[in-house]
Amino acid sequence: MEVKRVVTGYLDENCYLLIQNGTCLVIDPGDEYPKIIEEIGDNKVLAVLITHSHFDHIGALRNFLTKRSIKIFKRSNLEEKEYSIGDFHFKCLYTPGHSKDSVSFYFEEEKKMFVGDFVFKESVGRCDLPGGDEEELHESIQKLMTYPEDIILYPGHYDETTLKYEKENNPFF
Repeated sequence: MEVKRVVTGYLDENCYLLIQNGTCLVIDPGDEYPKIIEEIGDNKVLAVLITHSHFDHIGALRNFLTKRSIKIFKRSNLEEKEYSIGDFHFKCLYTPGHSKDSVSFYFEEEKKMFVGDFVFKESVGRCDLPGGDEEELHESIQKLMTYPEDIILYPGHYDETTLKYEKENNPFF
């Protein structure tokens, strides 16, 4: 599975394109729909996954909603379980704290987790916005700590990291 990062909008939000066998999943289309589509190229979009519904993560979502064949996965229609979409297999994890609707998507075979604004390199997402909750964030971190240390974490802003690195360097862990 190829992972492309497309940085969008004035908050430099990370939109991720997961590409495999001519198909694509889009994670958090924040803004700049034409830029995202250009990076998708000839790959067929199967679904859009939303880590949370803050404006900087869903700004281009309305453009994908016009395509009836594309499924939208977000907290309101997800359970904490495994999903398969085409050749993509992932588990949804509820990871509230930054927002009530925060979820993370774990692709176990590839050892990749897309965490939105739940975790950043050496930090975590803000809890002082509406729907944020520091206690819930701490519980979500404890849940994350049970996963293998070598997984790569792909945040909603800034650079990727690993769980091992965060356990050793993130003061919130």
